[in-house]
Amino acid sequence: MLLVALAFVLLMLMGMPVAFAIALSGMLFFLQNPDLPITIPVQVTVSQTQNFALLAVPLFIIAGNFLNKSGITGRLLELASVMTGRLRGGLAQVSIALSALMGGVSGSAIADAAMQARMLGGEMVRRGMSRGFAAAVLSFGALLTPIIPPGIGMILYGSIGQVSIGRMFAAGLLPALLLWAALGLAVALTARRRGYPPERARRATPAEALRALRGGLWALLFPVFLLVGLRMGVFTPSEIGAFAVVYAVFIGAVVHRELKRRPFLEALEGSLSDVGAVMFLIAVSAILTYGIVYDQVPDAVAEWLTGLAGDLVPAMAAIVLFVLVAGLFVDATVLILMLTPIFLPVIRQLGGDPVHFGIVFIVAATIGNFTPPVGAAMYAVCSVLRVPLGEYTREAVPLFLAAAAVTLLLILIPEAVLFLPDLLFGAR
Repeated sequence: MLLVALAFVLLMLMGMPVAFAIALSGMLFFLQNPDLPITIPVQVTVSQTQNFALLAVPLFIIAGNFLNKSGITGRLLELASVMTGRLRGGLAQVSIALSALMGGVSGSAIADAAMQARMLGGEMVRRGMSRGFAAAVLSFGALLTPIIPPGIGMILYGSIGQVSIGRMFAAGLLPALLLWAALGLAVALTARRRGYPPERARRATPAEALRALRGGLWALLFPVFLLVGLRMGVFTPSEIGAFAVVYAVFIGAVVHRELKRRPFLEALEGSLSDVGAVMFLIAVSAILTYGIVYDQVPDAVAEWLTGLAGDLVPAMAAIVLFVLVAGLFVDATVLILMLTPIFLPVIRQLGGDPVHFGIVFIVAATIGNFTPPVGAAMYAVCSVLRVPLGEYTREAVPLFLAAAAVTLLLILIPEAVLFLPDLLFGAR
């Protein structure tokens, strides 16, 4: 597998699209092992597309695109302003609150960061914030998105690792609040030092707060309906994806009446390209996963980590450190697809909870989207705001440290992750 890993890194450095790099390096494994039938890569790729549990992925992508076209974003922005507009940092605090509220809508950190950069980035700069600071806040705020239901990363991890997606959905809520608080504190300290004023000169009146809450209520109820549907056994994880699509169309067409013909077709067009890219990546990842399992890489990693760390917490810390480094070069979705079959068996062998590890793993993998040299969300924001990479990196350090501190806290205190899943679905 070492030669396969080196081939994958080389293909990535050459600029090859990730899915093709995975497929070609995976094929190299079979060329190294002539005893294996060369038809296996085709078989595992096709069988991956027949995985019923993964049906939730395209359905939630479609639902997210419909919700984004339904007029929810502007309503959530007003609610975020009411909630955090009086805090130091002004629009920076509003953008982090909006990321928390949008988590259940977009499901994608990259999409959320790019959208907010276009919505708020220019106004943040006009109000006196440095471009690098604005870009860093808009980028790292999107860290909340993938761990708020229905984050696509949680669905992928749960499907690959045979982990309850309902428990994963519930497990992400408290860590998201902790990340919100940590990032908000980092913004407030920077804003205090630089004199960035609050967004609102006075507190919102009860009437304003009620109007903003009413406008964002349908988006806030979305993850609640998902959890209730899964907890009550009304839907399976795949079926609840279909419910999400129906819910999104209902909100856009009936409640807000903004999902008319043109936005509807635009949402379908965007969903077509998004689903195609994600599902192709998932399908070809099965080639590499087969090689990883065949060569018993998880057993070797488990033996190595057990000898190195000897206990669950040091092992998780070592895995997170590795994922943070790998995230500098590889997208979070790819890390989840490639590393879940390697690390999850190790955690189970050491007696860890797969839900606890899953949330920590997804947070650590997603941080790579906001760090150089290849962070996709970072480049999306920097390109919109025309921010040099060096300036962005300097301004992002406090936010990176805040996110890393929360990740460490989640490792040390599993109850912060498992409290809600145990409350809703029962302790395991």
